[in-house]
Amino acid sequence: MQAITVQDRAAGVSGLTLSEVPHPHAAENDVIVKVHATGFTPGELDWPSTWTDRAGRDRTPTVPGHELSGVVTELGYGTTGLSIGQRVFGLTDWTRNGTLAQYTAVETRNLAPLPADVDHVMAAALPISGLTAWQALFDHAHLTTGQNVLIHGAAGGVGSLAVQLAREAGARVIATGRAADRDTALGLGADTFIDLQAEKLEDTGQVDVVFDVIGGEILERSTALVRPGGTLVTIAEPVTVHPHNGRAIFFVVEPDRARLAELAQRLRDGRLKPIIGAVRPLAEAASAFTPDKRTPGKTIIRVTED
Repeated sequence: MQAITVQDRAAGVSGLTLSEVPHPHAAENDVIVKVHATGFTPGELDWPSTWTDRAGRDRTPTVPGHELSGVVTELGYGTTGLSIGQRVFGLTDWTRNGTLAQYTAVETRNLAPLPADVDHVMAAALPISGLTAWQALFDHAHLTTGQNVLIHGAAGGVGSLAVQLAREAGARVIATGRAADRDTALGLGADTFIDLQAEKLEDTGQVDVVFDVIGGEILERSTALVRPGGTLVTIAEPVTVHPHNGRAIFFVVEPDRARLAELAQRLRDGRLKPIIGAVRPLAEAASAFTPDKRTPGKTIIRVTED
């Protein structure tokens, strides 16, 4: 089968190559999924888990990508809860070959059923971004109705979903980004937008929750904006500066079948809409993520036509 592989860590996204690789094997409690659409995070090429297995052994050449939407074609021994021919979507294991491939092996617990009326491309944009946004806001920050939340990168894949989820929860949303992102963020439901390149972040005043996806200076400056008892949550880097009388949390998203099902229902109801940028075929995946290309929204790779 065809897949995108990478074996040179120093090459970055330029090392992505379309290759012929063996068909995956379904281990116990696995399913084989025929991938219809998948996402890819360029930063994952910096993750140790991209290059080694759980025991720390080299596993190159490796297939990147960790979110998918597709159809179950094979059941591993002991697999329950899913059936051959079933539409599914989800978040795959970090230390195994991923989803930029025609077929991939996935642990059953990492997948949720996908309703027939949800497009594979839209579904493939949900697992990492949707679960990250949900876990940041509600599992870690415990955001509730009436609170103020500052969301950095509000027009990006994660931030845009966070804005929508926070707004639905009854929070007041302060969004940040570039000037070109203002209309997008406000259109998603943000109450206020701050242009990080031209406006002063500190003018936002103190908030109950900060959700950071940028890191660096923005993360450090954001700690002063958390009111006592509030929470700063980041996915960018471990926290070294903490809010005064507040919490600071760095986390990595985890699979959650039940939450995926809730996100899919919100997608069906029109309460949640991922921003899809480019949709490219598998053969063009390597060029889709070159650093000089910045596409608004999330780039999705369509592997199989519906």
